[in-house]
Amino acid sequence: MPVISIARLVKSFGAFRALDGLDLRVEAGEVHGFLGPNGAGKSTTIRVLLGLLRRDSGEVRVLDADPWRDAVALHRRLAYVPGDVSLWPNLSGGEAIDLFGALRGGLDRRRRDELLERFALDPTKKCRAYSKGNRQKVAIVAALATPVELYVLDEPTSGLDPLMEAVFQDEVRQLAHDGATVLLSSHVLAEVEALCDRVSIIRDGRTVESGTLTDLRHLARTTVTVQTTRPLTGVEALPGVHEVRAVDGRTRLEVEPAHLDTLLTHLVGFGVTALTSAPPTLEELFLRHYGDAPANGHRAGASTGGSAR
Repeated sequence: MPVISIARLVKSFGAFRALDGLDLRVEAGEVHGFLGPNGAGKSTTIRVLLGLLRRDSGEVRVLDADPWRDAVALHRRLAYVPGDVSLWPNLSGGEAIDLFGALRGGLDRRRRDELLERFALDPTKKCRAYSKGNRQKVAIVAALATPVELYVLDEPTSGLDPLMEAVFQDEVRQLAHDGATVLLSSHVLAEVEALCDRVSIIRDGRTVESGTLTDLRHLARTTVTVQTTRPLTGVEALPGVHEVRAVDGRTRLEVEPAHLDTLLTHLVGFGVTALTSAPPTLEELFLRHYGDAPANGHRAGASTGGSAR
């Protein structure tokens, strides 16, 4: 049984439809990447999963429970890190972490202290003195020090420096190793690529692709750069070959994975002296879906209402 199951989810704010039949399935024990630009509906989906918003229609189950009806019980079984953390200004960081833990039914003190050291966070400072990055650390430590079944992470590394991002990635890998489930919403595509078992890409409130990174790479072209001893001809006419161009004395092109073998057979006849072949990165897959998206991220025809991440 999946940890998160969403089918045909719809949520509107006035005339603005933030979620338009979204589907999402997260299996137990996986790290699932949730990708989409501002306005795609990621944070609205997460708020529905947390029981903070009531869906208009569709089916939503979290840990085999209804997040709207069973929110209190569910929040003892999951931990959440938002992308913009607000804290009580007069509490210290340590007090805020302990309060978050108490709201979930307690935290692991040894684990809390270990995480404070790993993330180089001074728990004695007042929250009002923290930078954005340190406020994120408070939420991350509070979440990761809580032994729960599901971790919902919405842009969790916003404001962290690269060293702390690496520490965060190590900790998420450990969660997965220990059998927890993680839903990771992120704009840091390299982070998703490094951590996630499966990825769902959403656009305009709908899921446009979902699968493993290997599955998604098969949907995009491979870039090939080749140098030959004889002038290369006839490549444009090959099936599945696109964007052929000369670059620094070499030929660069894109080829659909199913036609890569035909291309290589053709190239051999021209005396190949150098060849590189690179599968598309997650960023390229992402741009494949969002390269022509409107800059403001709103649905076509939506004239009123707020935007949703």
